Amino acid sequence: MEGLFNADLAHWLIQASYFLAAILFISGLKKMSHPRTARGGVVWAGVGMVIATLVTFIEPHMHNYLLMTTAIFVGGIMAWWTGKRVAMTDMPQMIALYNGMGGGSAAAIAAVELLRVHTGAGLTHEAFAARELAVIGALIGTIAFSGSLIAFAKLQGWQRKVYRFPAQNFVNLALFLGLLVLGFMLARTEFSSNTLYAFFALALIIGIMMTIPIGGADMPVVISLYNALTGLAVGIEGFVLQNPAMMIAGIVVGSAGTLLTQLMAKAMNRPLSNVLFSGFGTGDDGSSTMSVSGSMKSIDAADAAITMAYGEKVIFVPGYGMAVAQAQHKIWELAKLLQQQGVKVFFAIHPVAGRMPGHMNVLLAEAGVPYDLIYDLEDINSQFPTCDVALVIGANDVVNPAARKDTSSPIYGMPILDADKARNVIVIKRGQGTGFSGIENLLFFEDNTRMCYGDAQDVAQKLITGVKAL
Repeated sequence: MEGLFNADLAHWLIQASYFLAAILFISGLKKMSHPRTARGGVVWAGVGMVIATLVTFIEPHMHNYLLMTTAIFVGGIMAWWTGKRVAMTDMPQMIALYNGMGGGSAAAIAAVELLRVHTGAGLTHEAFAARELAVIGALIGTIAFSGSLIAFAKLQGWQRKVYRFPAQNFVNLALFLGLLVLGFMLARTEFSSNTLYAFFALALIIGIMMTIPIGGADMPVVISLYNALTGLAVGIEGFVLQNPAMMIAGIVVGSAGTLLTQLMAKAMNRPLSNVLFSGFGTGDDGSSTMSVSGSMKSIDAADAAITMAYGEKVIFVPGYGMAVAQAQHKIWELAKLLQQQGVKVFFAIHPVAGRMPGHMNVLLAEAGVPYDLIYDLEDINSQFPTCDVALVIGANDVVNPAARKDTSSPIYGMPILDADKARNVIVIKRGQGTGFSGIENLLFFEDNTRMCYGDAQDVAQKLITGVKAL
């Protein structure tokens, strides 16, 4: 009776802990939806993960506690060290890498489960169901793993070239059909270890082949997509292991990532299929044939400072150039000086600015910019026509009027920030290149636009000095 009581008590404690972890996961995700409560949401979700991890140790069928503890300790130390060391500008590639690790973990779980069921007590109905789910989770998780690693390499600058070749989409389709055949063999037949190895090798190749032709401008959508796939894979493997914490965490991440991917694609006015298969910004995607008239006209920082200081309204438009230069603190210092001069300042954020969803919001929050000064595209666009100066800091596609004017442009129809409608536009940019996506920005050639060349942090400091000198 005592042993039965202990088993019942352990079962009750495990289920209660998983339920509490689920509440913390969902509540944490809800709190992450607003900048003011996002930090608390991360803490809540983290506490839920700690509870779900610790309660795993009292699962009756668990063993290899030394290996589990070692893995948790090593992984925790590495995560803590990278979290402290990685700069905010490198956060997108760290997110891509962590997404990949999640997908890889789900795929590894599936591999172990497939081998266990294969060598177990026979192909019962339950064994078939477990194998089918494991195969689906393995397929999704492995593709997310290798695809995320390529996304990481692109964001890190290790792979700058975009690889495309004739009939690439048909080759990918043929590889995927072959993967489905191998998956069917794993799920419904007695299979050899070579079949298992071939399945995972082909899934890894497909993840790579899907990602290498995608241009840098689409990385926010790609990261969000692989995040959704990782969550889905984890949720499916949760069903395989009958682990409620994995089910709930995976479903929450998968559904949130799917919704975010749809929102990101909508923000670019492009279907997801176009993002994955069109080769946007690679030079063979129907790039713009519209000729660019006019020339880029430069302005020095002192004159730009005068223009802003004597205006009534200035809208800051941050982009990845601000992130690279780590200029967010200087930009906020400049904004505060303008406020002291009686200038109304706003910050305009495009949904796909930067290299991951919310990248600019995170950087501005790090600098201490009040949330009530940060506006999304829908809320700020009506302010540009009455704006004296739109200061664009390293942004490119999100302010490119080609999205409205050039029907042959790959970004035609994409909602943009209407910076070109401001009375004056000042663009802080390193040089005269086309930017990460490879698309010429018509804004730079407009009559009301002036280019202030240089590193964003250096230029921001000169603007600060210029405003102080008035």
